[in-house]
Amino acid sequence: METNQIPRQDMSTSETGCCPRVDPAAWDDQELHFEDKLFVKGRTIQFLHIPFNMARMMTRVWSKIREAGAEPGDQFLVMSCDPSLWRGEHYFAVTREVAGLENVKLSGDFLTKVFEGPFRNAVNWAEEMGEYAAGKGRPMQRLFFYYTTCPKCAERYGKNYVVGLAQV
Repeated sequence: METNQIPRQDMSTSETGCCPRVDPAAWDDQELHFEDKLFVKGRTIQFLHIPFNMARMMTRVWSKIREAGAEPGDQFLVMSCDPSLWRGEHYFAVTREVAGLENVKLSGDFLTKVFEGPFRNAVNWAEEMGEYAAGKGRPMQRLFFYYTTCPKCAERYGKNYVVGLAQV
């Protein structure tokens, strides 16, 4: 895949007016290359990896992205990681810097694997991502997850696809 590109998503495939349907095949077993790819970072308060303020953070950050005209269109991506049991970090791909938010640039190579199921399986997915990267001869440095749909849309679509992104 080209530098700073991700699988394209047809944002018009939303039956809910919220999250579009995601083609898991487009995301599975890919290698993404980022070089100073622009994101804005949001944070959540967590208890044992369970976020308490996710909806409020998502609404606040997405509102500022829209106000700035920085929506990524068909290059939509929000990568989430848990640097501790108590804090989550969420990286929203954007097309330009957004005032009032923390703008960050990420560089590196990322191996992807698609999972399906509830959030409680994330601990197993994390282990599987480490094994997946090691099996490709590239030890994982950092792990992100892209939760492709909110809980309401996952229920409507009958699938909860989650993309693991192993930074190698």
